[in-house]
Amino acid sequence: EVQLQASGGGLVQAGGSLRLSCAASGFFLDDYAIGWFRQAPGKEREGVSCIASSAGITYYTESVKGRFTIASDNAKNTVYLQMDSLKPEDTAVYYCAAHRITYIYSDYATTICGRRLYNFWGQGTLVTVSS
Repeated sequence: EVQLQASGGGLVQAGGSLRLSCAASGFFLDDYAIGWFRQAPGKEREGVSCIASSAGITYYTESVKGRFTIASDNAKNTVYLQMDSLKPEDTAVYYCAAHRITYIYSDYATTICGRRLYNFWGQGTLVTVSS
């Protein structure tokens, strides 16, 4: 059974850092892409950062480039999202999700964070950034 467990959220002041963890079970990260998504109150869920480690692909949405770093520890079957220089607008519930990689198509690197690709979702972890 595929399971994803997100953790690491909390309350932090603007400019601070948090590291989110997504522990996966029931599958190997080598075969899947993992994405971090977030949803703020009243807004749609958006893809923040995604990784397909076996394909050497990482993706960041524009608003987090240079501040967030995604990394995969396949030995621990865990994906991390290091979030630095946090801003109040980063406040949201963060979810990790997974989809099996079946084919690397030509624009996969730019579409890997498409929400509809992901069919396995973990519970969310709340990140609150105070100003």
